Amino acid sequence: MSDQSRRPRRPAKPYRRPKKDPVRVLAFEALRAVDERDAYANLVLPPLLRAARERGDFDARDAALATELVYGTLRRQGTYDAIIAACVDRPLREVDPPVLDVLSLGAHQLLGTRIPTHAAVSASVELARVVLGDGRAKFVNAVLRKIAQDDLDGWLERVAPPYEDDPEEHLAVVHSHPRWVVSALWDSLGGGRAGIEDLLRADNERPEVTLVARPGRATTDELLGEEAAVPGRWSPHAVRLTEGGEPGAITAVAEGRAGVQDEGSQLVALALAGAPVEGRDRMWLDGCAGPGGKAALLGALAAERGAVLLASEKQPHRAGLVAKALAGNPGPYQVVAADGTRPAWRPGSFDRVLVDVPCTGLGALRRRPEARWRRRPEDLDGFAPLQRGLLRTALESVRVGGVVGYATCSPHLAETRAVVADLLKQFPDADLIDARPLLPGVPDLGEGPDVQLWPHVHGTDAMYLALLRRTG
Repeated sequence: MSDQSRRPRRPAKPYRRPKKDPVRVLAFEALRAVDERDAYANLVLPPLLRAARERGDFDARDAALATELVYGTLRRQGTYDAIIAACVDRPLREVDPPVLDVLSLGAHQLLGTRIPTHAAVSASVELARVVLGDGRAKFVNAVLRKIAQDDLDGWLERVAPPYEDDPEEHLAVVHSHPRWVVSALWDSLGGGRAGIEDLLRADNERPEVTLVARPGRATTDELLGEEAAVPGRWSPHAVRLTEGGEPGAITAVAEGRAGVQDEGSQLVALALAGAPVEGRDRMWLDGCAGPGGKAALLGALAAERGAVLLASEKQPHRAGLVAKALAGNPGPYQVVAADGTRPAWRPGSFDRVLVDVPCTGLGALRRRPEARWRRRPEDLDGFAPLQRGLLRTALESVRVGGVVGYATCSPHLAETRAVVADLLKQFPDADLIDARPLLPGVPDLGEGPDVQLWPHVHGTDAMYLALLRRTG
């Protein structure tokens, strides 16, 4: 009998059940909802956090970490995909999506947070054991240990092509945007490396929560009494929460007297309300009113002048959100569920008309980072007829001497200037108004007469606004 056969066997390690970490399990569940159901994180995450707090699983610090894990992973998904691809022996499309989500969460902890390397790897492997099983957890462990061998800058040098060889692909990998989005944003900016890099960086930063105090219902002084609240940059009705927080816990927001609304959206409503009209000023229309943020502000501004707002929204459930936002408005208003391209009102009925049209949403990638991976260039062709149809109806709905505002939360030239230019050809009696003076104090608004706001310049979403007047 050999010496080896006489050697006593080591006792097998007892099986250790994986330890469930509520923060990382919740982050994983949110990512799966985004991937499986095309959900938006800003809609999925709040109820998950609320339920966790009600169960007693979470405190404020846990909620902040879960939020950072979800949004940080989604924002840097393209970069992390490139790094993970360099660490696995198969195409990423062959990696099961749940496994890829755990790997992406782990990559973000290793490369995008201050979590120590050992803690990031061990916590991710424990998560994999809980949600994937022990077998696939070993794969996760092996890949994350490879990723942990370098920092983010080192990895980018390895996986991103040099800027000189392929500028768009370099920026796409380094700043985690699809290449076609980089190209479109660059065209909208008009060139220059500094501008596009500043914009892409801004898209990857967590935006502040911005509130609007609806005139006649709340004041900025009331909102400034909240913790870490400071005045808005440009809108007289805006208040920023510099440390985030839960807006729904603010009394004025819970009562509908104030709301969450980006300053860019506030400026669009204020510019339309401030544009000079010839003659009467009694009937206003929001032709794409859902979910109701701009309608609520417009309704309050209209009430101050004794005007009436009609808020129209095609989808009945979104029309319900508009009605909720307008409830308690100090002046008269009406909400209707109607197709804005087939209006139920007579032509020339309104003095002011706003159409904030459906679009790709490329101007709000800070708030909806997953949209950058969900959108495709062909989506532009799908939106184009609707955008032109809504602006056409708006121009038909306004009276001679009245004003139309065309707005999009996208800076893509195909959704902004191209649409306006096409409709001006069809309506020779419509002229562009210089919108810049109607945004007092806002710098760097370009050559006009239309306005494009930018996250990296103005701290707002990339809202576009053109103002048109019917002249005869």
